[in-house]
Amino acid sequence: MEVNAVDIAIYDETDRTNQKHMDLIEQVIISAAKELKLEDNFEVWITIVDNKRIHEINKEYRSIDRPTDVISFAIEDNDDEFEIFFDELDDDIALPRLLGDIFISMDKAEEQAEEFDHSIEREIGFLTVHGFLHLNGYDHQTEEEEKEMFALQDIILEENGLERKK
Repeated sequence: MEVNAVDIAIYDETDRTNQKHMDLIEQVIISAAKELKLEDNFEVWITIVDNKRIHEINKEYRSIDRPTDVISFAIEDNDDEFEIFFDELDDDIALPRLLGDIFISMDKAEEQAEEFDHSIEREIGFLTVHGFLHLNGYDHQTEEEEKEMFALQDIILEENGLERKK
């Protein structure tokens, strides 16, 4: 069985993301995947949007009528929809694990970088890790979940030189 490489697709609807930001997003995703011990056969899509677009997404899919900083749509949350399709495929084909989509508001990233007095790179890294952890089943609905998720975020950000200013 042949295994494909990691496929990280990054789209910028704002035309405000430079190559350094794109490389950082990819680096942080790979680092997080290693920390989570994921196999190197997955796909994830990251789309950089503005506040208007993320507001629309938030309202339509979460019924929250305001912009937010990051939204994740985990494909595996809906695995029943894909089960029949995958059951019919040849076992010799190593399809990548489809993790899902992450939408990051560049407007919010810039606002929050200024608010928290750190670099835009640190904020983009944080939002990327946060969204990626959501795609992999992490959440912060309870205090215990939040501790686990945020501790993991801190580890991944530190590994990439993106720790918070003290």
